[in-house]
Amino acid sequence: MSEKMFEDVYKEIFPFWEKISAKDRNYICQNSYVVNYPRGKNIHDGSKCSGVILVRSGSLRLYMMSDTGKDITLYRLHQDDLCMLSASCVLDSVTFDVLVDAEEDSECYVISGPAFAAVSQRNPDIKIFAQEAVISRFADVMWVMQQILFMSIDKRLAIFLLDEATRTGSDTILMTHGQIARYMGSAREVISRMLKYFAGEGLVEVSRGGVTILNKNRLRELAV
Repeated sequence: MSEKMFEDVYKEIFPFWEKISAKDRNYICQNSYVVNYPRGKNIHDGSKCSGVILVRSGSLRLYMMSDTGKDITLYRLHQDDLCMLSASCVLDSVTFDVLVDAEEDSECYVISGPAFAAVSQRNPDIKIFAQEAVISRFADVMWVMQQILFMSIDKRLAIFLLDEATRTGSDTILMTHGQIARYMGSAREVISRMLKYFAGEGLVEVSRGGVTILNKNRLRELAV
């Protein structure tokens, strides 16, 4: 991919782009590359600086893993979302390990972490942008923690189904019970039991291919 094509995209994504020198802009583009990740591929295992990742298509999942192998989804990234937590060499204050997987076949632009870090050292605007990008995502993380700690499972599931329907523009959520459980930080058996209850109440229809919402108004009442 040509450097000009990277620059055209970065100009729209990065608010600092026009504030840095042409030399630094060229350096970032020269150290950018396109990567196609297949579904299920681990992109970042927390042990290295994988770089700044911009999602062009597909979906990525950021999560943390316990010593016992239990994971919790922090948030997901979709088209034109940016992942800064995969670039630990840019953010010295991030001292915890975050893992990133491709949830779908995904095309991403990846900027070399060391290259981005080097340019950010010369440009405070980039450091500010990086810090603000991480802070904005911590709001998503806190929302996840709030749900897990303080909300009932039926309310959490109703919120999840409604959010997915809004995001995809479809009332059918094409996910297995295990996938939903992983996103929600719950057990598959718990989600299966709650979906069975929802189906019995006429809120959803459950099939092998996913979950179809039948009564959004009732789900909204549960989600409040």
